[in-house]
Amino acid sequence: MKEAIHVLKYKVVSPHFKPEYLPRYATEGAAGMDLCACTTAPVTICPGQRVRIPTGVAVQLPGKAFVGLVYARSGLAWRHGIALPNGVGVIDSDYTGEIQVLLTNLSDEPATIEPGDRIAQFVLAPIYLAHLSLVDEFESTARGTGGFGSTGVSPV
Repeated sequence: MKEAIHVLKYKVVSPHFKPEYLPRYATEGAAGMDLCACTTAPVTICPGQRVRIPTGVAVQLPGKAFVGLVYARSGLAWRHGIALPNGVGVIDSDYTGEIQVLLTNLSDEPATIEPGDRIAQFVLAPIYLAHLSLVDEFESTARGTGGFGSTGVSPV
């Protein structure tokens, strides 16, 4: 099976941008491109604090059938407790402004982001738009309306 490659147009939008900050796949099998901090100085994130870190780039998605998803980097989460406060950032197909990454420090210690640090991952993904259809009843399923914990507990 041949992999699909799509052109992602980008613009440099910060005078502080350096070529090494360009989003890129770290390995051949990487699903996401690393996003780097485009700051003029280190940014210290205190415990519980939220910050917005610029990347210095803007992208134009290939069309309405795509979304850009910004995910946390597992290394930052593991080593420093750095996460995205919104879970996953969503870049809509009609947004062409600078990609900025929201970070929060979930640890008990301050963490410092240096200029050029890899701070998140950008994943280009297909999007399927839905058309809502009002119904009186849904088709029956085995789970039905069972919510949290309704599928049982896995053995330890």
